[in-house]
Amino acid sequence: MLARFRNGCLTTIKRKDGVERWLFRWRERCPEGTLRERNKVIGTVEEYPTKSKKLHEAIARLRVNINTDGPTELTSVTMAKAVEHYSLHELADCGAEGKAYSTRSRKTQLLNRWVVPHWGKLELRAIKTVAVEQWLKTLVTTKFGKPKPLAGGTREKIRDAMSSIFNHAIRWELTDRNPITGPTKRSGVRVSAKRERTPDILEIQEMQLLLSALGIRERAMLFLDMPSGLRRGELAGLKWEDFDFKMLHVSVTRSLVDQHVGPVKTETSRKLMPIDEFVARELLAWHAVTPYKKPSDYVWATDANRAGAKRGKQPVWLSAVMRDYIQPMARKLGIQKKMSWHTFRHTFSSILKGNGEDVKVVQELLRHSTSRMTLDTYTQALGPDKRAAQSKVVGMIRPKERVFSVYRDVDGVSV
Repeated sequence: MLARFRNGCLTTIKRKDGVERWLFRWRERCPEGTLRERNKVIGTVEEYPTKSKKLHEAIARLRVNINTDGPTELTSVTMAKAVEHYSLHELADCGAEGKAYSTRSRKTQLLNRWVVPHWGKLELRAIKTVAVEQWLKTLVTTKFGKPKPLAGGTREKIRDAMSSIFNHAIRWELTDRNPITGPTKRSGVRVSAKRERTPDILEIQEMQLLLSALGIRERAMLFLDMPSGLRRGELAGLKWEDFDFKMLHVSVTRSLVDQHVGPVKTETSRKLMPIDEFVARELLAWHAVTPYKKPSDYVWATDANRAGAKRGKQPVWLSAVMRDYIQPMARKLGIQKKMSWHTFRHTFSSILKGNGEDVKVVQELLRHSTSRMTLDTYTQALGPDKRAAQSKVVGMIRPKERVFSVYRDVDGVSV
């Protein structure tokens, strides 16, 4: 039997149990514009007799749901479709106006590796808060061939990525709830982001030893990175035109991750950053010997033959510099701490705190988006305060002796 309605059709089906049931079919337009075949079992023929008032009322309720603007149990989409829609509209490369490449890349990896394989076939309305919370506790990764529980910070990022999907779906009226955050405070998914280990920071004497032993390029990198708290992508993306050696400041306008150029992480990161005179001298010493010194050249442009056509046109991989130069030198000096570029940002923050600097000064030197709402709203750190705090750190970490192989005068600063 087949009965046609304006917004679908009614037919009967038989399943393995032999019971005849009513099935209502219709077409639904997906967010991307395509039509999708949908169906819903109303009940058994015995429960809803042919042409009965009860059957027509059930069909009427379904038709109201289908035609209702906004999400209903009949129009919700799967997690996989929601992720696809989110990637298309939120994670597309929109240049300086869009999300940073690092953010887009990280969220894509989290969603494709963890969320879609487990939750992809489920409809958004079927995903429950406690189920997600329990699932996050079971996640493991492999290290040196052995299973290891996933770090709390990674679980928190997975939870936040899922929350972004639901918020996007609410905005596009694909669902009306976000089970990750919950309807009220602390009713959503709970996950501990406690660190497994405290990040290592370098002592003053260790910084002095390391700086005195490194080559001119790596030395200039560390002298710029450590007392400025630059992120690795921001350090890699610097060009000579970003520096004003007369006014002693640098404009951080781009971030380079995996050789992809994009905007810096936050609006606060775009502020002018002071550089100490001693740091400027180290940079100018590097400027004197690098073959790539035009204003549009990257400060750390690669000069390796294997770079081919990209030689001089893209920065060196900073992860390779850390692996091949800085970490081996640290081990040679007896520094056994786990070290990365972010170690210097932690070290800078710790020294500033140890020096008793004002929290607003620390926030602006590290270019965090906020410290506390009160400080952000009513307090501004003055330029001289930031410069004095930075210069104090530079004076503490610089080696006792300075040795320059090249002397040059650029923009009025002698080295």
